[in-house]
Amino acid sequence: MTSDAATATSTTRTTPQSEGAEPEKEVPALGLGVSLPPADARPKTEGTFPYAADLWAEGLLWASMLRSPHPHARILSIDTTAAVAMPGVRAVVTHEDIPGDGSYGRRVVDRPVFASDLVRHHGEAIAAVAADHPDTARLAAAAIAVEYEVLEPVTDPEKAFAAEPLHPDGNLVRHIPLRYGDPDAVGEVIVEGLYRIGRQDPAPIGAEAGLAVPRPDGGVELYTASTDPHTDRDLAAACFGLDPERVKVVVTGVPGATGDREDPGFQIPLGLLALHTGCPVKLAATREESFLGHAHRHPTLLRYRHHADAEGRLVKVEAQILLDAGAYADFSSESLAAAVAFACGPYVVPHAFIEGWAVRTNNPPSGHVRGEGAMQVCAAYEGQMDKLAAKLGIDPVELRLRNALSTGDILPTSQTVTCPAPVAELLRELSDFPLPVLPKDDPEDDWLLPGGLEGAGEPGAVRRGVGYALGMVHMLGAEGADEVSTATVRVHDGVATVICAAVETGQGFTTLARQIVQETLGVEEVHVAAVDTDQPPAGPATHGRHTWVSGGAVERAAKMVRTQLLQPLAHKFGMSTELLQIADGKITSYDGVLSTTVTEAMDGKELWATAQCRPHPTEPLDEFGQGDAFVGLAFCAVRAVVDVDIELGSVRVVEMAVAQDVGRILNPSQLATRIEAGVTQGIGAALTENLRTARGLIRHPDLTGYALPTTLDAPDIHIVKLVEERDVVAPFGAKPASAVPVVTSPAAVASAVRAATGRPVNRLPIRPQAAVATPKS
Repeated sequence: MTSDAATATSTTRTTPQSEGAEPEKEVPALGLGVSLPPADARPKTEGTFPYAADLWAEGLLWASMLRSPHPHARILSIDTTAAVAMPGVRAVVTHEDIPGDGSYGRRVVDRPVFASDLVRHHGEAIAAVAADHPDTARLAAAAIAVEYEVLEPVTDPEKAFAAEPLHPDGNLVRHIPLRYGDPDAVGEVIVEGLYRIGRQDPAPIGAEAGLAVPRPDGGVELYTASTDPHTDRDLAAACFGLDPERVKVVVTGVPGATGDREDPGFQIPLGLLALHTGCPVKLAATREESFLGHAHRHPTLLRYRHHADAEGRLVKVEAQILLDAGAYADFSSESLAAAVAFACGPYVVPHAFIEGWAVRTNNPPSGHVRGEGAMQVCAAYEGQMDKLAAKLGIDPVELRLRNALSTGDILPTSQTVTCPAPVAELLRELSDFPLPVLPKDDPEDDWLLPGGLEGAGEPGAVRRGVGYALGMVHMLGAEGADEVSTATVRVHDGVATVICAAVETGQGFTTLARQIVQETLGVEEVHVAAVDTDQPPAGPATHGRHTWVSGGAVERAAKMVRTQLLQPLAHKFGMSTELLQIADGKITSYDGVLSTTVTEAMDGKELWATAQCRPHPTEPLDEFGQGDAFVGLAFCAVRAVVDVDIELGSVRVVEMAVAQDVGRILNPSQLATRIEAGVTQGIGAALTENLRTARGLIRHPDLTGYALPTTLDAPDIHIVKLVEERDVVAPFGAKPASAVPVVTSPAAVASAVRAATGRPVNRLPIRPQAAVATPKS
């Protein structure tokens, strides 16, 4: 499900925070705390926003790629003769045209741009063609003759341990054994469970596309919807055999992203073709190519055993977590670290023993998708909490409250929770929030059956269920990642410009940057420059990091400009700059002696400053899964209300209620939209989204076979409570907003279906047969 704000806003309704909350606070006209609309809202709604697929250049050539029809095969020969001879074909490139070993990878360099000897997954790139017409390019790609020796694919991650190595680096990407507490500890009550999480696709709205333009110095410029342009530049330069300074990545309009928006596997062939032909080359991937090429959420197998005392307090958690990395490593190591670290959830657990593995298979590649690792384990540990509550005869909410994590508690990684952790407060707010009314006797009057308007179900077979879930995610990178961003703020003639390579992916960074400058400098008109790699790096657009790191850099630069602006006035009136304030475009002193406008104080001067923001460092997990691996944490509680036809197994989500730990509200409407989008994406993971494979082959790689939630699937979403307890180490005190509802919502839906049916519901997405139950008398 895309993170594009427009989608969520049009499909959901949100209860204002004022419902059952404190009276609304008065907010300023400009700056933080205001619902400033996005600058790109108008062009996006009018259809004039410049997406990568809309790009054009004089003398443009079109690209197409040949991909493997097999998940595992040995390449015996590649014959491009027929393709090269076709009229209109300007270039054909294979592995032989790439300097060095021709491999790339954002974390582990293990993935070839073009397969040379082995094909390791369905859809792996074999060759690319540039031609003067898109149809010619596609025909030429199809004319490339490849002789394969088809091999038996390894598609079961459990069998990957004993299988022949699929890659020179072996099949094991990473193993994390977490050891915390006493291994001999035993609870009075024990529950066990086996859980499976399917392969969710990020399914970005816009086509993955790009334009490569050769430069006079022998370099190339790549125009793509990259979410991490500097890393993409460095990867591409290495594959081109060029210095990074001769490769420039220009970020075009990003339709929305829940992970890596543009896979380098699209960008690098594009640049190669431009370098070989000396002409601009454009590639616009089909939806099928996107499904085949980019990374997906890790399918995961989880085995759990929870120990508790007679009062329901957790004693020990044991778990085995197996992530299917697909053919290449990508972000699997980071995803596994999150899964293992958060395997017990936002609960106090005195003893924990977790085994986590990520393995290579011949399945489609897995990688970064919003809430990676944390979402899979949340579905499992919340399933265990429901089982434990049922076995003890304790209300599920009460059981969770007895074990809820709070500030000062210690995670199973031995890291102390120093940030605000209002887990119990969030859950209490949800349990006190009124439930939706039950349907009337006449279903056609006020009731939508789970099967929809034309559903075949009978009202007598419908059961309503209510389920709860608690989730957590980490902020920024983890395990020693160097999180740093640089920003420049320039002010001239009453207009401010922000230069920062933080990519706007729908998370609202450009709007936030404008608000920061407005609040700090009192300048109403603020522009955020387009992003390219000529600017200092800001890092990837993941984990809400741009709110913290890039927003922090913008704030520091703006404060430096503020000091430059106020120092002459303070010196003139014999006071310190701390005694001057800027509000609504005016500068005033504490005693009212000084009162002037920002424009008058500028007096035609140009002021600018550059600053960096780098949070405190973290450390990798050690050989026992211990260490301060995370900068901060965010928490969420979700209550789901569902109607289930227990004869047909169809499920309709009636309502989702959310209480979330947000640190500080920087833009109310933007925050609500992010939460709505996250909940909707979580509903997709719970009920419909599963990129199915058969022996490694992707079945139905299109938006007909892959079912995204639509407006008819989106329920009422009530934001019951937003807890504003600022994290003192974060700029503005804010926490990321969208990942944690994605993590928590699938578990809440599964919990509600369990309540309605009495079935264990241990697989996501929930299949109809798992929601069928014997009708109650």
